[in-house]
Amino acid sequence: MSHDANIGAPAKARARQSALDWLLHSPLALPLVGLIVVSTLMAFASDNFFTVNNILNVLRQVSVVGILAVGMTFVILTGGIDLSVGAVMALAGTIAAGLMVNMGLHGGIGLLAAVGVGVGLGLFNGALVAWGKMPAIIVTLATMGIARGLGLIYSGGYPISGLPGWVSWFGVGRIGIVPVPVIIMVVVYLLAWVLLQRTAFGRHVYAIGGNETAARLSGVRTRMVKLAVFGISGLTASIAAIVLTGRLMSGQPNAGVGFELDAIAAVVLGGTAIAGGRGLILGTLIGAVLLGILNNGLNLMGINPYMQDVIKGLIILLAIYIGREWR
Repeated sequence: MSHDANIGAPAKARARQSALDWLLHSPLALPLVGLIVVSTLMAFASDNFFTVNNILNVLRQVSVVGILAVGMTFVILTGGIDLSVGAVMALAGTIAAGLMVNMGLHGGIGLLAAVGVGVGLGLFNGALVAWGKMPAIIVTLATMGIARGLGLIYSGGYPISGLPGWVSWFGVGRIGIVPVPVIIMVVVYLLAWVLLQRTAFGRHVYAIGGNETAARLSGVRTRMVKLAVFGISGLTASIAAIVLTGRLMSGQPNAGVGFELDAIAAVVLGGTAIAGGRGLILGTLIGAVLLGILNNGLNLMGINPYMQDVIKGLIILLAIYIGREWR
């Protein structure tokens, strides 16, 4: 055996060991394996699964929940939870539509109002959690009811339609062959990745989820960080509202029912620890796509919708259990 071969063998062994270590310890490992396995199964089950149109359709379908899941990731990384995102999204979209249609305001003002509603309610949640020292699950459960009720009161319980035609661009528009909602989702994820991985704020988010007391003693302004992550959750809910409003071309006060659970599922399937402190935003994107593929594949296979809920619930429980044991 040559001298070069003797040198190359240990290098290859180290590379294999490095790949194995990544597979065993990266938060992305399980989500990627799950995505590959589920995609393969769906491809065998349906000939139409791996077509360009179907893949783009899956991404478009997951865009709203995928955007919601970004804010949910920030909150869960700190050890919190936000059950209000679906209702906040509905309220933001309803108010935006109402301002455009009933008040006759410019569409841009309506969309800015949607952002204001989402961020405002998110900061309200964050203030109660951070300064009121109330459990996030109780605060956001209450806010969910408040937001849903306000949306129904504002709209009289009916959808608000008659929006300017250009609003549909956010929901059904395309740039080339790529749906605009998918582009918006990708941009949101890129910004979230930068915030979490390249800023001191991101490090503080992880620190609070890992050990809040230690983070506070280290000088992290834990209350302000908690306020910010709930504000981000409200912001992503408002962005999702704009996309959904453009898709439906109406403000729907009953929209988003159960979306908070889908957003949490995407975060969990993406490998983020439900107790906080560990996870990657890219994993959430994989989790959202995985959830969309499950929905799409089960529909293509003609599975009963009620059975689909059972299957998805079992898969989420399995993901939580495996992730707990893996870590």
